[in-house]
Amino acid sequence: MKQQIFPGRHTVENTEDLVVFIIGMRFNNRLAIHKWFPVFSAMPGMLKELYMNKEDLGFLSMESYYGLRTTTMIQYWRSMEDLLSYAKNEKHLTAWKKFNEKLGNNNAVGIYHETFQVKKGNYESIYSNMPFYGLGKALNHIPVTFEKNSARKRMKVE
Repeated sequence: MKQQIFPGRHTVENTEDLVVFIIGMRFNNRLAIHKWFPVFSAMPGMLKELYMNKEDLGFLSMESYYGLRTTTMIQYWRSMEDLLSYAKNEKHLTAWKKFNEKLGNNNAVGIYHETFQVKKGNYESIYSNMPFYGLGKALNHIPVTFEKNSARKRMKVE
């Protein structure tokens, strides 16, 4: 599916608080597929649920990256309360329980997450000749105007 490219420069309005949640896993032993694949395969069901229920769950969007050893997802959430509520939801708790049972002392795979609460006005973005991406996919994607022509202006830094 070809993504629409938005010619020129775009940004997002930084008028909303948001949460950036970075989650991923690392293949410590790439050959131990039988140990890391069950961990890896727990995520697709949760992602499907997030996309199907975005508004109810407070999930805004995400980007995924795959490296030789590490996978990373950068997720954008409406609030910390929404993210923590999802962490207690049945699908996540079931996957987390299974994950912990399989992970145990399994050093073939590692996991991580980092969470950042970002207040409105404390972020900025720029997209030149890009499809919807990152915050531009999660928030209101707008053309750059003279008033928002630099990072300093988008952040309202004097």
